[in-house]
Amino acid sequence: MKVLLFCCKGFETMEFAPFVDVMGWARNDYGLATEVITAGFSKTVVSTFGIPILVDKTYDEIDVSEYDALAIPGGFEEFGFYEDAYDERFLNLIQEFDHSHKFIASICVGALPIGASGILKGRKATTYHLGDGRRQKQLAEFGAEVIPDQSVVIDENVITSFCPETASHVAIALLGMLVGSERAQIVAKAMGY
Repeated sequence: MKVLLFCCKGFETMEFAPFVDVMGWARNDYGLATEVITAGFSKTVVSTFGIPILVDKTYDEIDVSEYDALAIPGGFEEFGFYEDAYDERFLNLIQEFDHSHKFIASICVGALPIGASGILKGRKATTYHLGDGRRQKQLAEFGAEVIPDQSVVIDENVITSFCPETASHVAIALLGMLVGSERAQIVAKAMGY
């Protein structure tokens, strides 16, 4: 099972790493066929706080049919996150994953491009909850039914969450969708969750 981990400019490394680690533990220690392929609009994507990450694939090299899931870390506006997150190409990619009934997992404001893509209309979701709920209000403007007090929300094939603290929980939930909840819990327990 392949997870496409798409890195928008200004993504948070804390929200990127759990997908790599959880899927890596599942593959390395438990023989589960989970692979993470990183991607972005350019070969090097600079994260929040200026850490450059060399990705496996650029946008033009992505074939959605090769993947089982899309993972989206959130990021900071002042580091350019929304420039990539709201790019029409990325919104189309999200739509293509959804139309193909593939899993989509986001952390924090990674839910906002999912909302902007239009696939959350009438569906339950959440996003960053602090700052007077400004980001949750934005998500609601995209037509999502925001669940304001739930840290991780799953609606059919889409996982959304509150903030960086939820990152590992989202990655484990995605693993559960890919390999079954019992196996995911074995990996989570081994990792101390």
